[in-house]
Formats: sequence, C-alpha cells, structure tokens
Amino acid sequence: MPTPIDGLLDEFVDEQLDDSPTFASTLGAEGYDDRLDDLSAGAFEARAARDELWIQRFGDVPDDDLALDERIDRDLVLSTLRGRAIMRDWEGWRRSADTYLSPGLYGVFTLFLQRLRPEPELAASAAARLRGIPELLDHGRVNLKPELANPVLVRRALGQCQAAIRYARDLVPAELEDAGDRALVAEAGEVAAAAYESFAVFLDELAAAATGDYAVGEVRYSALLRERELLGLDAAALRERGQAAWEELAVRMDEVAARIDGDSGGWRDAVERLNDDHPSSPEAMRAAYEDWTERARSYLREHELVTLPEGEQCLVEPSPPFQRPVLAVASYNRPPAFRDSRVGHFFVPFPPDGTPAEEVRKRLQTNNHSVIPSISVHEAYPGHHWHLSWAKSGTRRVRHIIGTSFFIEGWALYAELMMSEQGFFADDRQVLGWLDSRIFRAARIIVDTSLHSGDMSFEDAVTFMRERTSLTEPTARAEVGRYCAWPTQASSYLTGSLEIERMRERYLKEGRGTLRHFHDALAGSGMLPLGLAERALLG
Repeated sequence: MPTPIDGLLDEFVDEQLDDSPTFASTLGAEGYDDRLDDLSAGAFEARAARDELWIQRFGDVPDDDLALDERIDRDLVLSTLRGRAIMRDWEGWRRSADTYLSPGLYGVFTLFLQRLRPEPELAASAAARLRGIPELLDHGRVNLKPELANPVLVRRALGQCQAAIRYARDLVPAELEDAGDRALVAEAGEVAAAAYESFAVFLDELAAAATGDYAVGEVRYSALLRERELLGLDAAALRERGQAAWEELAVRMDEVAARIDGDSGGWRDAVERLNDDHPSSPEAMRAAYEDWTERARSYLREHELVTLPEGEQCLVEPSPPFQRPVLAVASYNRPPAFRDSRVGHFFVPFPPDGTPAEEVRKRLQTNNHSVIPSISVHEAYPGHHWHLSWAKSGTRRVRHIIGTSFFIEGWALYAELMMSEQGFFADDRQVLGWLDSRIFRAARIIVDTSLHSGDMSFEDAVTFMRERTSLTEPTARAEVGRYCAWPTQASSYLTGSLEIERMRERYLKEGRGTLRHFHDALAGSGMLPLGLAERALLG
C-alpha cells in the first residue's frame, strides 16, 4: 500500500525526469525521446531554487513515520540534494563545456543503442533532438565564462565537439535502414554538425581566453565526502588512505613480479614487459574482452558466486566515436531501468579517429593481455553489468535515478578482488595485471584529492600517474583531464571497495548468509551512498 512518502518520492522522480529528458531516455521512461534538456541560465537557477524546497520537504518527514527502506530513500534524496547545494556556488554550468555537449550526443546515441521503439519513431525522435542541438550550444555560448572556465577542460571538450561533427553528419544517419528515415535524420544531422563546427571555433577561442581553475577546493571536496557520500573522511584522510594502499600494493606487486621473473627489477619493470603482450589491433582487443567476459560469466555460474538474473546479456562493443577523445579506458552502459531489458553494453576503449599508429600502440599496451581479465570482471561479471542488471529486480523507483560512483565503482573494484580470491585469474601475470589495476585506483585517490585541493598541477598529476602506475603518457593525460572535470569520482573506486570489504567481513562474521547471499543482498540494494547501503544490508 502506498505511503505518504511514496507520493513525495514519485513527485520528485517525475520532476527529475522532466528536468532531463535525455536522462529519462537512458532509463527507458516513455514520452521524453524527442526532447532535449533546458540548459538556459534561467533553467539552472530555477532547478537550484526547487532543490532548496525539496530539501525542506524531505527534511520535514520524521523517522517515526517511515519503514527502513523509506528512511533510506528519504536520506538518499537528501544526500543528493545536499551534494548539489555544496557545488552550487561553483557554478559548473558556467565552467564546463561538457554540460552543453553531453545531452545532445548521448541523447541521440542512447536512442539507437537501446532501440526501444520502432525505427520510424526513433528516426523522428533523433531528428528532433539533432535539430535542437544548435539551441543547446547557443546556451553554452551565453553561459560559459572565460574567467571561470579552465583551458584544460575546454580543450578536452573541444576534442569531443570535433568528434561530434562526424557523428552527427555521417554516423547517426547510418543507423537507419529505411531511405526516408535516413534522409530525415541526415538533414537534421547536418543542422547539428554545422552547429558543432561553429561551437568548436567558439571553444578554441574560449580555451585561449580561459583563466579559471579546475580545483573545487579542499573544503568543497571534504563536504562532498561527508554530506553527499556519507563517509566519515575528509580530503586529507582520504589521501592518506590512498597513499597507504599504494605502498601496501607496491610491496605485494614486487612479490608477484619476483615469482614471474626473479630478475624483474620490481613490479614496474615486470608490468612494462607485460604491456608488450597486447592485442594486435583495436578489433582484436574487443574480441579478447568479449572472450574474457564470457569466461567470467561462466565462472560465476559454475562457482555459484551470484544469482544471474533471467535474460541478462552483456554486449562487448567499440566505444562510441564521440566518447573516444575524452575517455581512454573501458566503460559500461546499463540496461534501461524502467524497461524489462537486461541487455547492457561494455564499451572497449577504441582510439579516436585519426590517432597516429604509435598512439594506437600505446593504447593497446594499456589494454594488454594481463589486464583484460580483470577489466572484464570490472565492467561485466560480476562488476557493473551483473550489479546493474540484478539491481533492476526489486529496487525502489528513486534508486533507479540516483546513484553514487562510490557504490557503483566500489562494487566493480571489489568484484575484481573477490574473483582473485576465488581463483579466477589463471596465473601470476594476470594477478599482477589485476594488482596493477588496483594500484592505479590507489594512485587515483592521491591525484584526485591533490588536484582539487590545489596541491598538484595538471602536469604534476600526469607525471605522478606515469611514475606510480603503468599508464602510458597519452592515457595518463586523458585520465588526469577526467579527474579535473569530475571531483571525487576517481577516488570512489578503491574507497568504495574497501568499504564493501568491511561490510562483507561483518556480514559473514555475524552469520547472516553465504558469500552469494551477501553479493545478492548488497548489489540488490541499488547504487546507494555506502552508509545507506550498509543500513540496507545490515539494518
């Protein structure tokens, strides 16, 4: 039976979907596919005012009237709204050009990725969104301020904008079989492509004039950890945790490297040699990931480590062309939360079009055969794909639209650890590859906290990632650009894994169930801040 807070939650969810039709489309919500988000200054200001009212309305709901799940849902909304409030005076919409590129790109891409409606309807919706892209970009021209925008982040967005030109002009129409549908979308795609070309000129000029910072500051960073993520840590304590983890992992990696080659010279030298054993081409890389994804799924089933939901499928595909300039690592796109489909998409990090052969080789080195097994676990089984497919089963509606990377990425990194414990990795080379992925996440914590506290420059961060991880220079540079654009996200992986490991220890020690029961229960709770996830799991 619905309760009073259920109505409040439904009202909140509906408003969030109305505010972002492109996000609504990714969830499979009906009635949004031909619309784009309103990115005018007035819309941003109106959303901020409504957020304050929501904080008051949810804050006025007392504990006594709520069951456990209802209290968790209320606190989930409040933590999200407080996180937005912390960042409000930062005015990211005046700083980040990505704000104006992502809705148009992903809003069109998702339509054809999921294909939830007949092709003529998809064509009409895609054409409507493509025709709306000039207005989105015009809002960017008005809102972005050179004194706030950072040149590193503007150039990062410029690369994505340049890739968007070909995507809109050539690749989107090619998604359609019918000549009439294709012509409709091609005409709209030309409108969008011309707008992207013009916006690229604007971004190039903005990058030259931009003087803003990317560092949100230690105070904001720490507040996000406490109030949005509900963690008992500040930025300084988190950095210390990352440093301690890096040192512990380095010792362990030296031991594994010595088992592989007694004269290895340490784990860095051993990993460098493993880098040379890589797929011969991007397509060979994709095929290797597909093979290991299926191996991981079979291992879960054979060892009864999780419950596999009916109808789930993980497709292993090249990353979208417009994503390649800004994301140099694997990624995942979940099934639409409001539809029955459990088909997810594991995107393999193909290089951008026109990448020189030497840079392609370096990206293939970063995806060598020693790390492909652990990355497949992370992105697919029992990492993101299994988690987000399983969570569709019984998760409450609000938990489909709000999630935190501290749970999502923490779970995926925990999945790597658990599969290592269960013997999935075949030899010490793959174990070293997994540990290399984990020490990379420890280094991320150090760099992310240092960048946003103002203790490390962009170039210092690139050098640190080159010296403390096995990343090649191009991948390290792309990674650091991502950290600058997305404070706390890079720290979420290892932080989340460590918290989940602690929860597992308590769950098993108290005799609450088997390892499989733990996995099903925790992953089934959604994508909650870790403090709320622990309450959902343990009461």
